Amino acid sequence: MTSPALDFSPPPWVAPAPSLRSDFCGMDFVSPIVLLSGCVGFGEEYTRVSGFSNRDVGAVCLKGTTGKARLGNKPHRVYETPMGMLNAIGLQNPGADHVVDRILPTLDFTETRFIANASGSTIEEYIEVVARFDDSPIDAIEINISCPNVKEGGVTFGNDPEMSARVVAACRKVTQKPLITKLSPNQTNIQDNARRCIEAGTNAFAVINTLMGMAVDVRTRTAIIGNRQGGVSGPAIKPIALLKVAQVYEVARAHKVAIIGQGGITCANDALEFIIAGASAVGVGTALFYDPLVCPKINAGIAAYLAANNMAHVSELVGTLHGTHGH
Repeated sequence: MTSPALDFSPPPWVAPAPSLRSDFCGMDFVSPIVLLSGCVGFGEEYTRVSGFSNRDVGAVCLKGTTGKARLGNKPHRVYETPMGMLNAIGLQNPGADHVVDRILPTLDFTETRFIANASGSTIEEYIEVVARFDDSPIDAIEINISCPNVKEGGVTFGNDPEMSARVVAACRKVTQKPLITKLSPNQTNIQDNARRCIEAGTNAFAVINTLMGMAVDVRTRTAIIGNRQGGVSGPAIKPIALLKVAQVYEVARAHKVAIIGQGGITCANDALEFIIAGASAVGVGTALFYDPLVCPKINAGIAAYLAANNMAHVSELVGTLHGTHGH
């Protein structure tokens, strides 16, 4: 007589752990966390940190990439501020061909999703970069129309709804991959900009990019950042980012356009605020500079909140801010 097979399944009265998986523009995210562009290089920087794993995040957004290689801005490029940091890297990168031919083959696409960040000084350059990534294994493409630390393109495109829509429409024509438009907080009406980008064909938004700022050396009476101005990130901008996510969600929800909420997220509670405000995913960036292992902590906190509130799936929480319609 053979022994009965052992059953290790939990008893029926034990609820399964809440799921953090989600479908973001057709991509399977194992977690709502997205590592933000510029904070993890081309995906290889944090894999060298002991204990870090790409399997803890839904997606990694690669460093901003232009048509040709760029050296970026003169130093200083980074400056610590109260509750955050100021940066003006200037889109230093090896160019789209190098990224597609040399870097993408080194990434493990079984671990997580990888999102390219397409940048440019002209609409033609955006088209060139997006078309190059379209012919690659990259999972999605983020259009960086709102970079505040380059002298051309960037801010000009991102703060003008008409120009934003033109860039999105041009990129839409050369790729079938999901397009994520990165919106600038440095504009008059972010909802109008979002509406125009949806009409032009964007599949999702990243809300927000950094705010413009500067720092002054009082001894020399000069700007500390070599570019004079740069992008402010970190906890100081979280209240602004939250408001912008809620505003964009009012426009995006009717069209089922997803949002990556970002700006000052350092813990699970921060992430939960963004999800409640309307974000389907949350971007983590500046926090990685002082806590490279913050992602599993955020995941654990989100899961604990879902369990405490009898929610089986993180998507149930999206857009549940009172005064707005549920997701």
